Formats: sequence, C-alpha cells, structure tokens
Amino acid sequence: MANTLVRSHQLDQLTGAQKAAILCMVLGSESASMITQKLGQEEVEQISFEIARMDRVSADATDAVLAEWIEVMMAADSIAAGGMEYAREVLERAFGPQKAKAILNRIATQISETAGLHRLRNADPQQLGNMLRGEHPQTVALILAHLEPHHTASVLKELDPQFGAEVVLRMARMEKVSPDMLVLIERSILTETDLAPAHLTTSGGPAVVAEVLNLVTPSLEKAIMRGVEERDPALCEQIRNLMFVFEDVVSLDERSLQRLLREIDVKELALALKSASNEVKNKIMGAMSQRASGALKEEMEMLGPSRKRDVEAAQTAIVAMIRKLEDAGEIVVGGGADDLVV
Repeated sequence: MANTLVRSHQLDQLTGAQKAAILCMVLGSESASMITQKLGQEEVEQISFEIARMDRVSADATDAVLAEWIEVMMAADSIAAGGMEYAREVLERAFGPQKAKAILNRIATQISETAGLHRLRNADPQQLGNMLRGEHPQTVALILAHLEPHHTASVLKELDPQFGAEVVLRMARMEKVSPDMLVLIERSILTETDLAPAHLTTSGGPAVVAEVLNLVTPSLEKAIMRGVEERDPALCEQIRNLMFVFEDVVSLDERSLQRLLREIDVKELALALKSASNEVKNKIMGAMSQRASGALKEEMEMLGPSRKRDVEAAQTAIVAMIRKLEDAGEIVVGGGADDLVV
C-alpha cells in the first residue's frame, strides 16, 4: 500500500533505502538511472520498492533528504581532498561545530561498515587458502565474498573443488553481514602474520559468484558448478545465466568480436582455440580478414600439443578482456537485436 511522508518528525525513522528513493524521485528518472547503475541489484530492488510505496513526499521530507545528501557529499569530498581533520574544518565553517560533528559521525559509521577483514587484501592466495582449509564452509564463504573477485578466484584455486563448491553455494545464498561479525571472524582465524588492509565488497550473492567463476580456469569452474548443481539446481542455473564462459564468444555480435580481436595477441588466441569447438573457431575466423585468419591458422599449426592449463589460462584471459571491454561500454555481451537502441 502506498504511503505519504507528511510529518517532518518521521525523517528520523527513514531507512537508507527510503532516503535514496526520495532522492531519486526528486532528481528525476535520468539522474536516478545514473545513480542506480552504480548499485547492486539488491539495492536497486530495495529502492524501487520504496519508490513504489510512496505516492507523495512532503516538502519537509524532500528538503531534509536533499540537505543531508549535500552534507554527506561535502564531507566525502573533503575527506578525499585532505583527510578527516580537513573535512572537520570545512564542515565546521559551513555548518558549525555541532552539525559538523554529527555529519562526520555519520560518515565514520559508513566507513566502519567495511572495516571487517581489513587485513586480508594482500594476503598470498596460497597462504590464505592453506589458512582456510580447516574452517567451516560458511566462514570461508563469508571471507571470500568480502575480497576482490580476482583475489577470491585465486584462493578458490587453492581449495579442493568439492569444498569450493560448498563455499560458492553459500556465497551465492549470502545476504548482508554485520561488520562486527566480520571483525570477530578475522580475529578468530588470523595468525600472528600481519596482513595488509583489504578493500571489501558489501555481500555475496549469485552475481558475485558469477564474477569470481569467470576468473578461474574452465576445469575448476565446471567442477565447482557441478557441486553447486548437485545441491541447488535452481541457484546453479541463476549463477550460470550471469556468467560468460569462453564458448559464449559465439554470442558476440560481429562488431563486438572485431573490437575484442584488436586486443588479443594472435599467439594467445591460437592457444585458446586449441580446445574450442568448431563453432567458436568459425565464428572468430569469420570476423577476421582472410589474411589475419590465415595467420591464425598457421599459428595454431605451429603450436603443436599444448598443456591443458595453458589453454585454459589463455581462455580465461580472453574472458577477462571481454568483461573489461563490456564494463567500458565498448562491446555488447548477450542480448539480441531487440535489445539494441537505434
């Protein structure tokens, strides 16, 4: 049922999602879409839900949310420019000591929410993998879900695939975790080795798992996904739909494929195609000039027998390049003619 925010004293009870919803409503659809593109699917769904619930927003509520947004943005910019003390000086001049303190406390709280597991970022994957082997899968899942995808993928390579499948399953099912819990886990598992701070993601979920599995070798990805499918077929399918594997190169349109080929060394491409299907080979060679296609065939013939891990490494590197170009908006992955805007 839709509701109306009428009284200003209700502002203290607004959640972050409700404030974000009001901000999006005030800014309009175009600006709101630019904001939501930077958010995760779960966050976008929460904000959309709150927008759907609000039929009207009082002027007091709108003004207060906008004022808070401006304050937080000013604080964040000041911290980035010169640290907390500089931010304090700027905010005190703008709003006075009491208001500045409240704003900085709010910012400090947000920063602390990503403080858990802060010493794991630069841990050697092999060392971290050895450390985690005796832990419960849920503990390992929580840790890996809060590291960078490349780091998580490297650690997964150090784990038994069956155990890795259990970890990935729990990562995909994971929701938000309190920062206090992250700190407790960090204290319970770390040795006396001092590890560098970590940059954390906010949660697990199928999208995080898909991103990580795109960075591991095809054989490890298949082993892990097989284990996930045995336990939860529906979740496995959800993860698979979010993934892009090397064989999916056939789904790229010709323009995207040609853009990709400009970034790939012919030797790496030849190695990656050693175990590829004829469909993939024909798709790639069909996007190349006759001369380039001939050079690629010669390179493949010159390679001779190749180790499986080298072929998989080349395929993984190409998939990583596809993701990089997609993130930069230079190629289109998936979709068809109906998805194009003319």
